[in-house]
Amino acid sequence: MGLQLRSLTMLLLLIWLLPWPIIEAQTPARSLDAILQDYAYRAIVRPRTGITYDGLPPSNFSGIKISAIRLRSGSLYTRGVPNYKEFTIPVGVIEQPYVERLILVYQNLGNWSTVYYPLPGYIYLSPILGLLAYDASNLSAKNLPELPFHATEEPISIEFQQVKPVPDASIAQCVRFDLNGQTNFTDLVSGRICETFKHGHFSIVVKSTTAPSPAPAPPPPQSPPPHGGGNGNGKRVWIIVGAVAGGILLLVLLALLILWIWRLKKKKKMHKMEKAADSGEALQMTTVGNTKAPAASTTRTQPTLETEYVP
Repeated sequence: MGLQLRSLTMLLLLIWLLPWPIIEAQTPARSLDAILQDYAYRAIVRPRTGITYDGLPPSNFSGIKISAIRLRSGSLYTRGVPNYKEFTIPVGVIEQPYVERLILVYQNLGNWSTVYYPLPGYIYLSPILGLLAYDASNLSAKNLPELPFHATEEPISIEFQQVKPVPDASIAQCVRFDLNGQTNFTDLVSGRICETFKHGHFSIVVKSTTAPSPAPAPPPPQSPPPHGGGNGNGKRVWIIVGAVAGGILLLVLLALLILWIWRLKKKKKMHKMEKAADSGEALQMTTVGNTKAPAASTTRTQPTLETEYVP
């Protein structure tokens, strides 16, 4: 019984120390990044270094453009990428953590810019352009974490192609959205060129002179159909929920098991005490008249006559 209790205690400690799955709530923009990463990877049918592959986003995101380019980290640092769509990437760009090969995913959100990146008090003069980096070791992977990168020497240049005229008495600015949704405003280098030292999403905006109207709520991004060896977002969520529910059920069963063992141990102890009580020396019975009464089998002290002590 002691060995069983020790084993049960060790099992409980192991379950307690196991890492529980954490469900992270993603914003619509971050969920969109995950879907576009998957579809950009699908465009790389025959991987070649330094070649731009244009992808097709899901049909329900008509108007969005995506591309992917596969690079060696060393080549990115020593050569850069002179012309990758609207981006000019100089030498000296490094990613963290370091990977042997990476993929730069380009995004042009088009008419979805204000849906996924609402900016109250401002008007977009150009679509939002995104430049994100991912590990290229597995081209079938989904939901990959971004590889933060930054320029160490010269900034990355962004020359926007579709820019609306600047309204009178307004000053255009560059805006950058980081992966946490935080905004950073800078001045334009020229009429349509912005510069940055980091990854993210970029656009040209001006302050609105009228009260901003509420932005439409973005539709829930649909998980892409499975391909290769990856798993969809919905399947992953169900796996996490099942793991949590299974862990709670296991704890309940262990608690019931502990209670059952405690009761069994108590019952065995009571049975042992009763058995010990029943196993005592039984008295012999004798008949006195019509009644039976216990009687000692032998006389412990023999009677002695007083005359025996007379000298």
